[in-house]
Amino acid sequence: MPMLRARLLGLFLALALIGLGTGIASAQVPYAPPTMSTVDDGLYRITLHVTAGADGAPSGFTVQWMKKSDYDANGGWPAAGDPRLLYCQFTGNPTLNLWAGPTFLLGAGQSIEVQPGDLFDETGIYTTYRDPLLPGTGYVLRGYTEGDGNGDPSAFTTTLTVTTLSGECTQGFWKNHGPAPCTSGNNADVWPASCFPMLLGTVSYTEAQICSILQTPANGNGLISLAHQLITAKLNICNGSDPTPISSTIADADALIDGQVVPPVGSGYLDPSVTSNDTEQLDDYNNGLKGGIAECPTGVRNTMTWGRVKVLYR
Repeated sequence: MPMLRARLLGLFLALALIGLGTGIASAQVPYAPPTMSTVDDGLYRITLHVTAGADGAPSGFTVQWMKKSDYDANGGWPAAGDPRLLYCQFTGNPTLNLWAGPTFLLGAGQSIEVQPGDLFDETGIYTTYRDPLLPGTGYVLRGYTEGDGNGDPSAFTTTLTVTTLSGECTQGFWKNHGPAPCTSGNNADVWPASCFPMLLGTVSYTEAQICSILQTPANGNGLISLAHQLITAKLNICNGSDPTPISSTIADADALIDGQVVPPVGSGYLDPSVTSNDTEQLDDYNNGLKGGIAECPTGVRNTMTWGRVKVLYR
């Protein structure tokens, strides 16, 4: 019996050591971090060039950002869960900015461009913050490779510091400074009356219908994302912006839309691969990157309320 117990004990220890060795061998290591650089900074969004590290980003990557003023006040990056810390996980396939790349799942050394501040119509992402960035505001950004069953999340990239352009004539401005429900807080309705009824393609829309379109996420429908930027460009031009830098793109966008009725007014659809280029060109114009954007009208009501103070000094 003593010999049998000894043999059983030896077998148990051997199995335990094998199990321990297997655990050590299968322990995951962090993925290599990506690299990030700034392509451009518009009024309400920033374009980032993201390149995967030596291990790729097989489950995507995350970008974090926050106001530079909050970053400085905190003495650096805050802990996860801090409301000042905004983020987006890029883990699927885009349908808005197809020019940037077909997927956020990257192989080693592969790159894609993403746009914090222009996420309302994007797919393949998870974020609790789809709003535009603030114009004329400093931001810090960083990113990391997402972890999965084969590797842990990477270390963070170096911190980038950028400042958005001053002004506010993008989709986010017009969507929140029109007739109800296209308004927020104490914002005034400053949509130029001369813009209505508005033609998108060959179809005429009222103010109320344009408002409903602006409030509808694209969800992979290229017709909606194109309409969002086309509406914004036409409102800007009615407000006095120079149409010269974008007139040919507007004509092409209207031709693409033709007689289709944009949701939720109708049920039209265009594949994002058809609309992506015009959508991006219009977005660049609306973000002040092609010139010609006029000063926007004062977007607050006359009464000096707390809402007005927040809009004036946000």
